[in-house]
Amino acid sequence: MNVAEFRADLRRWLDTNDLSPGLDDSLDAQVAQLARVRRALYGAGWMRYGWPAGVRGLGGPAVLRAVLGEEVATRGLAEPGIYSMVEVLAPTMISYARPELAAEMVPRLLGGREQWCQGFSEPGSGSDLASLTTRAVPRDDGDWVVTGQKVWTSLAQYAARCVLLTRTAPGHAGITAFFVDMDTPGITVRPLRTMHGVDEFAEVFLDEVVVPGDRMLGRPGDGWQLAMDLLPHERSTCFWHRIAHLYTRLDHLLEQTPAPDSARDDDALGAAFLALHTVRCRSHATQRRLAEGGRLGPETSVDKILLATAEQQLFDTVRDLLPGVLELTETPWRSEYLYSRAATIYGGTAEIQRNIVARRLLDLGRE
Repeated sequence: MNVAEFRADLRRWLDTNDLSPGLDDSLDAQVAQLARVRRALYGAGWMRYGWPAGVRGLGGPAVLRAVLGEEVATRGLAEPGIYSMVEVLAPTMISYARPELAAEMVPRLLGGREQWCQGFSEPGSGSDLASLTTRAVPRDDGDWVVTGQKVWTSLAQYAARCVLLTRTAPGHAGITAFFVDMDTPGITVRPLRTMHGVDEFAEVFLDEVVVPGDRMLGRPGDGWQLAMDLLPHERSTCFWHRIAHLYTRLDHLLEQTPAPDSARDDDALGAAFLALHTVRCRSHATQRRLAEGGRLGPETSVDKILLATAEQQLFDTVRDLLPGVLELTETPWRSEYLYSRAATIYGGTAEIQRNIVARRLLDLGRE
């Protein structure tokens, strides 16, 4: 099935199958709606396209998943940030888990039966991921004992499983990944309230948590490479979904904005559109590389810089053109504006991304 046929058939199906969310916009409701949407799309086959047969997928290029996520985002069927987590976690499992484990687990995620999380960041190691200290120690029976703390773990309080990075030896080669059941004794999850009023993140405490040896992802020391493979996925199809959502927000802004009072207002709207168009073009090139079987690398840092810039510029424009809406009303604009302040932090800080571009793409050295 080519992309045009897939999109046309999908749109016809969505037009006749109402998956619209209810009026409750709480995080609990968003997570429940996400599961509902995934179950329906998986049951109808749409969620299985672009995934390999080994995990009960229906094959086809990965770009079909990008099209599906774009339609979900533009129709407002699920919050794009939590919907697109599947594009980070499922490819990681397919690439690094034992085939039997991936075949068992990935359909649970795609089919909406489970939510997973990603245990990477720690209180003392955010963008500097290589400095993580959560330790995994081997036992004589082949299992491992994990002790440490993770933070900024999205949706950990809802997650059944976690892709967890641990320290098993010094240096980059001493980072090892595990696929951990979140109901294992010794795991404590504490949600964190962000300034936009949503407990999207959590801190996760691991106190002598026993993880079976067959839940290791890859081999001992493969964790750093796993992370390097995972992050470009976060900045490819996930970003395509996010950009589609931001275009819908620009459309809503245009609907709510009276006739511009001045050329300055026109310029602001034009600049917001141009920023979104620029990152969409860049993301399209990334999707094309994926479709051609290319390997993503440090160039996706450019995608991240452009997306953060566009997102913040869009919501700055909302603030300027809808006076008082952010400050005086309880509309989605307020929480979205506050969330956009983190756009230069999540997925790798803007400073780190610019360093990657300078050092690894422009070869400007470490200084």
